[in-house]
Amino acid sequence: MQTASKKVINGWAMYDWANSVYSLVITSTIFPAYFESVTGDGNDATIDYVEFAGKKFINTSLYNYSLAVAFFIVALLSPILSSIADYKGNKKSFMNFFLTMGSVACSAMFFFGKGTLALGIICVIIACVGFWGSLVFYNSFLPEIAAPEDRDRVSAKGFAMGYIGSVILQVICFLFVLKPKWFNINDDYLPAKLSFLLVGIWWWGFGQFSLSRLPKSEPAGTENQKGLLTNGYKELGKVWHQLTLMPILKRYLFSFFFYNMGVQTVMLAATLYGKSELQIPTSNLIIAILIIQLIAIPGSYLISRLSSVIGNFKALMVCVIIWIGVCVAGYYVPTKGINEFYALATVVGFIMGGIQSLSRSTYSKLMPVTKDTASFFSFYDVTEKISIVIGMFSFGYITELTGSQRNSVLALGAFFILGLIGLLWTRMTERSMNYELKRKN
Repeated sequence: MQTASKKVINGWAMYDWANSVYSLVITSTIFPAYFESVTGDGNDATIDYVEFAGKKFINTSLYNYSLAVAFFIVALLSPILSSIADYKGNKKSFMNFFLTMGSVACSAMFFFGKGTLALGIICVIIACVGFWGSLVFYNSFLPEIAAPEDRDRVSAKGFAMGYIGSVILQVICFLFVLKPKWFNINDDYLPAKLSFLLVGIWWWGFGQFSLSRLPKSEPAGTENQKGLLTNGYKELGKVWHQLTLMPILKRYLFSFFFYNMGVQTVMLAATLYGKSELQIPTSNLIIAILIIQLIAIPGSYLISRLSSVIGNFKALMVCVIIWIGVCVAGYYVPTKGINEFYALATVVGFIMGGIQSLSRSTYSKLMPVTKDTASFFSFYDVTEKISIVIGMFSFGYITELTGSQRNSVLALGAFFILGLIGLLWTRMTERSMNYELKRKN
């Protein structure tokens, strides 16, 4: 196949520009700090508890559990959705539904404050489902628009566009939060609320632009096909059966399951860790996240280049080893250690986008040539989401069990070690199979 036109590639990459503001503002910077503020007592030295659904939780653990629930919902839904999308060839319609749902939920966070905890939790879950649900279909376009030799480059371009777009909106929100007087804002909570509203508008608006550039997918089903609501799970079974005949891809997914558990949990929990455990001021947290975003742009390209020199698996192993070091270093960052937190943010930024981009493109290159791209990416997404569910639940549970998020951060290192072992296993399998092919020829 040939890679699609520059117009299509740029349109596809623009959805990263559109949705990455959710990742930055809602999951990484302003909303977690805002959530901790409205659910806490204002004393960073104490552990804050909240009542929800008749039970008492540490506020940060409740936030982590909410995200775990959202990812579990996405894991359950994505097989059904990808089956229908592949069958009818309407990936764009489903992508539009989820991005609209997520953007509306972000905008509704404007009304979340003290006394409306339930609204905040519901918005967190719906926005998360909308974001990740849309990515099921967005990711499945990659093998349709890019030739195998171009997928690392195209995937990296998407992540880079996302970092650029999200930083632009983050700077605008940053001004609202740090310089409210410039805008005649006297309400302490209004700057954050305006940021959530802007995220919803930005995400939906640029999402529509991206959809206008994406090609229409070809239907993979027949007109009389029945059982669309169960076909997705049947398709996962078929994919799993094919994986048994593809040992390299199966072992790669095993390793991805564990190291992604660590990557995503670090990214989702970092702000609350910095805010409540390390007592880093909100302004410094935002600066740290901006450092991550800016470093991630060249990082994603450099790691893509590294993969072209030493291979995808070796490049991924380098990234995972660095992540293990990040977990150990994160455990030892002192309370109010702003400079140490900045240094850690720089390292995380360099490897964050690269490992995600390379993971996605590696999978797309290992999967077989098929029309059912959404089904294969659904399997990838289910693997990803279940790993996040376990990661976020583990992080929250260990925090409640030990009373410290530091222990949770250190425990994430074990997930990365398992992922590294999986990558070594995958690499050994690949070398063994290549040797057998050469011997037979």
